[in-house]
Amino acid sequence: MKLSSNITATQAPPIMEAIAWTDGLSFPAERPLLNLSQAAPVGPPPLPLREELARLIIDDPTVHLYGPDLGLPELRAQVADDWTASYGGKITPGQVAITSGCNQAFCGAIASLTQAGDAVILPTPYYFNHQMHLTTQGVEARLLPCGPDMVPDANQAAKLIDDRVKAIVLVTPNNPTGAEYPKGVIRAFYDLAKSRGIALILDETYRDFHSHEGAPHDLFTDAHWADTLIHLYSFSKAFRLTGHRVGAMIASLQLLEGVEKYIDAVTICPNQLGQRAALFGLRNLGDWVASERVEILRRKAAITGAFDAISGAKILSCGAYFAFVEHGFDMPSDQLAERLVKEQSLLVLPATMFAPRRDAGGDGTAERCLRIAFANADTDGIAEFAKRWTAFRPS
Repeated sequence: MKLSSNITATQAPPIMEAIAWTDGLSFPAERPLLNLSQAAPVGPPPLPLREELARLIIDDPTVHLYGPDLGLPELRAQVADDWTASYGGKITPGQVAITSGCNQAFCGAIASLTQAGDAVILPTPYYFNHQMHLTTQGVEARLLPCGPDMVPDANQAAKLIDDRVKAIVLVTPNNPTGAEYPKGVIRAFYDLAKSRGIALILDETYRDFHSHEGAPHDLFTDAHWADTLIHLYSFSKAFRLTGHRVGAMIASLQLLEGVEKYIDAVTICPNQLGQRAALFGLRNLGDWVASERVEILRRKAAITGAFDAISGAKILSCGAYFAFVEHGFDMPSDQLAERLVKEQSLLVLPATMFAPRRDAGGDGTAERCLRIAFANADTDGIAEFAKRWTAFRPS
């Protein structure tokens, strides 16, 4: 049989590729593998949530059954109420869908908005799963290079829009760069999308770890936000539910009609147990999430301080789980990343997984930068990271 040309054109899963670099390696006892590659919590949910999950498995038979395609009504209503309180404006339960992770929310939005031959604007560096999904669907990822601060410019995006473009995608705080887009930047992209009659897909997976208090934007206060905005969110990071695959989308009733068809054809419904966990988290774990945010910000300060003392390297942006670093070595980032695993037991991701190489039209960002998921190390681990980085000898 012959595989689809869209699938063969799609890059291999980057995390799996990076983990494969460790195959066959043995790491010294005094220098175990330090894995700063993946953008996900490495610990389990907090004990009260695990206890609730155990109770549900035994006592509630409905968690083992199919549920509504767009999610539990109680969870949709809770999201609508909480997001209305956080962002202002008005969000109704009918404008909320619960999905099998935030990736499915993105895929459902793309399925509802585009067909093969259309285009979607992605700032680069991009979140690789977004680019991968567009490629699998035959949709062009029209790339918008970010500025030196890793923040995209709406005026530059305007030059890329033609009749084929159906949406603009923003991720803030950003994966892979960690950049937190200012309110004015988010508003400028919203106004651009609104004026051109296209969607703004705003992925706020890492919203809970933003360095500033309060709502990161005011888009929901626009009475007609649903004509333009598609908001994506993940419960995985806030409540450590990565394996349960629970995300959310807030969008127009019309769009969610399309998303419902997509979900029914792919997973039928989101995970029942994970949804109950998310609902418990929203109702009971606000203080715990706030404490997690404080710890992530502490780790951000630690990684920033570490690079202040490292000669030749430079943090271009930093926030949420990530530092995006110009490494300063005379070799492309993918070669550097593999050598760091072998020689320093240090696993990070090269920017070649998040941006095109220079020979494919890139601006050199791919070769000269690395993504470091610093949130998966405590301050001692970050100090160990800096020690190993400094000990690396490129020649």
